[in-house]
Amino acid sequence: MEYKKRIIDKLLKYKLEAFGAALIVGPKGCGKTTSAKQIASTIIEFEDEDYREQLLKIAEIQPSKLLQGKKPILFDEWQDSPKIWGAIRKSIDDTGEVGMYILTGSSSQEVDTPHTGTMRISRLKMLPMSLYESNESNGEISLMDLFDCHDAFKSCVSNLSFDDLIFAICRGGWPHSLGLASSRAKLEIAKDLFVQTYSVDINKISNTKRNPKIAQTILQSYSRNICTLAETNTIYADVAANFELSKNTYYDYMEDLNKLYIIDDIDAWCPSIRSKTAIRSSKKRNLIDPSIAVAAMGLSPEFFNRDFNTLGFLFESLCIRDLKVYSQSLDGRVSYYRDRYGLEADCVLHLNDGRYALIEFKLGEDGIDEGAKHLCKIERLIIEHNESSKHGKLRLPDLKIVITATKYGYKREDGVMVIPIGCLKN
Repeated sequence: MEYKKRIIDKLLKYKLEAFGAALIVGPKGCGKTTSAKQIASTIIEFEDEDYREQLLKIAEIQPSKLLQGKKPILFDEWQDSPKIWGAIRKSIDDTGEVGMYILTGSSSQEVDTPHTGTMRISRLKMLPMSLYESNESNGEISLMDLFDCHDAFKSCVSNLSFDDLIFAICRGGWPHSLGLASSRAKLEIAKDLFVQTYSVDINKISNTKRNPKIAQTILQSYSRNICTLAETNTIYADVAANFELSKNTYYDYMEDLNKLYIIDDIDAWCPSIRSKTAIRSSKKRNLIDPSIAVAAMGLSPEFFNRDFNTLGFLFESLCIRDLKVYSQSLDGRVSYYRDRYGLEADCVLHLNDGRYALIEFKLGEDGIDEGAKHLCKIERLIIEHNESSKHGKLRLPDLKIVITATKYGYKREDGVMVIPIGCLKN
């Protein structure tokens, strides 16, 4: 299958310009090794059975021998030979050179290393593919261009049909699925990842035997509460209703799922425009890809022909995934805003220079007015705060956007941009 360029490709090059080595982390199946191979000049794969025994012996006895070759050298499944980490660190210290090594490996196995690799081996998180990377978004609208020249935006048209979007949510952003022939086969990838997570990988990540039924129930509860502010007690109660489980053990399971990069919660944005007691500061529940939630709930694309409520939460999860991918290249981050008065911004996209966008997600045209009103009200609250504050003033939002599953994008008279997810790119 022809390689589809990833946004992380440039980020990996930047890492290698600054550090001796880069470690790519992320969920299983997101394409870490495939992307690394596009840049590597030498590839050492510890899982290659033809050479595995020889490579492991060399890595155990004299790992520095494996550091010889044209740079950068990729060590895939490096965790099978943890000594390679120390050898790479020493090599970087001895030479002072950058861009020499890339490490990738299974997220289902955590390895204790004697040295952290700080300032030598830099971590880079990879997410599943965005719609732009899978060629399902036409990329008419660049987020960076909007920040730099938002007055230039007038309109756009998405080529992504509503049914295609539903299928993309259920299939997920797993590169392997894109090359498969049938729709049924494409949907199997996320299902298998879900099963492998709760039945196999969760046992390996901390070398502790876990009950697969408990792990499955946690993921199912998380999926039912995706993109909500469900309290920990809510999810814990779902599990405790079926299993004898202490709170501490529950947290151990949650930590494992975080280490596997399956859980990917969203932090709150807490500007001082309301009293501290008014702002919701708990994390918004989310998974690394909405397809895992679909698999966990045992749903199919056809199910959403009669349940737009669940689809709305999964659509938000997909949009968050894409915005996290796009924000990586902008050196940005994603959060959300919500208060106890019902005022919300589903997403706040922050750039490292202080600029930010307030964003709402709406499936159809009927929710756009409400979403736009929320964004404009938050902006007015910031203006009122700045007028009355004797201390620091808050920056006004640079962009107000409603991201939709619709076909047409346009700019409203109140300045809110309506943009289909099928038109966005970084």
